[in-house]
Amino acid sequence: MQIGYKCRPGQYGGRPSVVVDNTLDRQFDVETRDRAWVTDITYVRTCEGFAYLAVVIDLYSRRVIG
Repeated sequence: MQIGYKCRPGQYGGRPSVVVDNTLDRQFDVETRDRAWVTDITYVRTCEGFAYLAVVIDLYSRRVIG
């Protein structure tokens, strides 16, 4: 009896991640609207499984826009 999957050494699937330049450079005070948006993704455990939540926030007004 075998439990789980066989793991092939050296093969992790998919392409390597792409690193994007930090254009904000930790400057979160923006002078005009719609100039910089930030995002966050999280998940919430429910009775039926996980629900994923993605949020887009405008840094000027600090309002959720999507």
